[in-house]
Formats: sequence, C-alpha cells, structure tokens
Amino acid sequence: MSDARHATDVEDPVGYFLEDLTYHGKTERTRDAYERVLRRFEAFLDPESSPGTATHRDCMSFVHSLRGELAESTVATYAAYLHRFYGYMTEVGVFTENPMTLVMEEMDETIDKDPARRDVSIPAMREFVAGIRHPLHHALVVTLLKTGMRVGELCNLDLRDLAVDDEELATAYPLGTRPVLSDRPNSLYVTPDAAVGEELNGEVRTAANKRKRGTVIPVDDELHHVLKRWLAVRPDSPSPAEPLFVGTAEGWGERLEPQAVRHVVERHARGAGWYRTGGGAAENVTPHYFRHFFTTHLRDRTGDRGVVKYLRGDVADDVIDTYTHDWGDQVRETYEANVYRLLS
Repeated sequence: MSDARHATDVEDPVGYFLEDLTYHGKTERTRDAYERVLRRFEAFLDPESSPGTATHRDCMSFVHSLRGELAESTVATYAAYLHRFYGYMTEVGVFTENPMTLVMEEMDETIDKDPARRDVSIPAMREFVAGIRHPLHHALVVTLLKTGMRVGELCNLDLRDLAVDDEELATAYPLGTRPVLSDRPNSLYVTPDAAVGEELNGEVRTAANKRKRGTVIPVDDELHHVLKRWLAVRPDSPSPAEPLFVGTAEGWGERLEPQAVRHVVERHARGAGWYRTGGGAAENVTPHYFRHFFTTHLRDRTGDRGVVKYLRGDVADDVIDTYTHDWGDQVRETYEANVYRLLS
C-alpha cells in the first residue's frame, strides 16, 4: 500500500497502535487494557529488541513467562491482544510480519486437546450434519468439517480454487483453473494471499487467510457430492472472482462473510443443543470447533501429525515442502484412507 512504513520508521509502535485504536472509536477501557499488555511485552524484551524486531521465539518466551503468575484464560487474553497488535501493524504496513501467528497456532493446538471442550462423537456429528437441509448451510458445515480450514479461508474460496473430476460441473463452471491444481483433481486450494482490504482475483477481500504457504486439501467423494448439490442452486455472482460460497437471502449472490457463516453454524448448533449464549469455547460448537474436531479425529486416525498440520496450514516451510512435493502419496492417500464419513 502507498503509505506503508517499516518498523524503523515508527519510534513508538505501541503508541501508534493505541492512537489508531482511538481513531477507530475504541473505548478508553479497551485502550488501557491493550496498553497494559503491550507495554509489559515491550519491557519484557531485551534492551536491544523492540516490538518491531521481535521474533516468534520472543513472543513464545513472553507468553511462557505469564504462566504460573496468571490464570490460563488471562494468558490467552494477553496472547490475543499481542496477536491483534501485530496483525493490525502488519496490515497497515508498519511491520512486515506477525510473529504471533505461529504462537497462536501452537496455543490452538493446546486448546484443541483440552478435555474440557465439548466432546462430539463422529456418529453424533453425522446426525447433526444429516439434520441440515439447506444446500448452502449443508455445504458450509461439511466443507469446514472435512477440511479443517478457518472460516475466513472458507469465505475466500473462489470457483478457481475447487478442482473436481466431474464433467457436468466442468461444463457449467470455471472450476480449478489455478495451475497448482492442474494435476491434482478433486482438491481445494487455500491461498496465503488473501488480506483484508486487498484485491485478490478482481475482488477486495473482507477476510484474511492466516497461512504463509498455500495448501492443497483433498476433496473426497462426500465433499464432492455436497459441493455439487450446492453448485446446482448457487446464485450467479456479480463478483469477477466468482466466489464459491455466496448469499442466498440477504446479499443474494454476494460472497459470504465470516460472520454470516458463524450465524449459520450457531443456528444449527443451537437446534442441536450445542450452543448457549455465554457458553464459551468449551461448550459451544462454532466454526472453530469444527477445526478442532477435524484436528482431533484425523490426528487420532492417522497417527501422522505432519499431514494434519499440513492440512491445517500451520507447518514450517521445510515440512510443508516435503508434503507439497509428495502430495499424492503423503497427503491424499493418508487423508482418503482416514477421513471420517459424515453422510448417512
């Protein structure tokens, strides 16, 4: 962006961020909470370091230092504040990267293994999915459950990101036109290039993809069936990007936004008794819960943590290169042999 600056150009990044919070209309209480956490992080760093030069190891060390002194929920809040700080500063171009991304992914892994979180069995989830009749809602839920992607990544999918071996669909839609999918039929591509306010494939995006590397996720026969059923009734979209998932009520034909997907999931989860206002992450089934469900069950079934981390999009470059170069054997075969069945 034209007004992008580097970290060295802003003497007080924390002050810069707090000032922007004021411009965005955040309350004084919110600003004070951010300042308390961010100044503590700033003081924690070595004298020769600063928030603009901090690494993910600096961030991990800071979060670790809080444990034992603060409750785990408070530690998670501090980490979230730091993550939002870095995310914003990266978006506006003051920082070049967010070192908290890896830290938050590892914390997600820890949360995903929390035995206090609602435990939904595969048969129970299968019954839940069977109760969703609306083609769009059904497709959204099954895609989240079968891929483990984040809700923003789901919303950013375009028709070009879906490749299926299906002549009927191929003649009706411009599917799978990305080169990366040319030799990988029956797969979805999640790009790392989607950023809030940035144009991608001819459309300015309102959600970001939190991946540093692209990921190719297999589409099994169940997801293929569900997506074909959705595409049969999908409204035409005015967007040149041709979003995969678009509105069928308010915002007819327009790309779905994450909040709309959350509302869909909440509606059906409430109907199943899996969502209660004020229930929190341990109780409520949300799009993020589906990511947890995917991680837990696929990891238990495969015993291959690397493949699961590749599919989640949170592995290091050297590991992701291994799976990218041997995608057919190490990813598709492992996935198709172990992914749970959701359709009756």
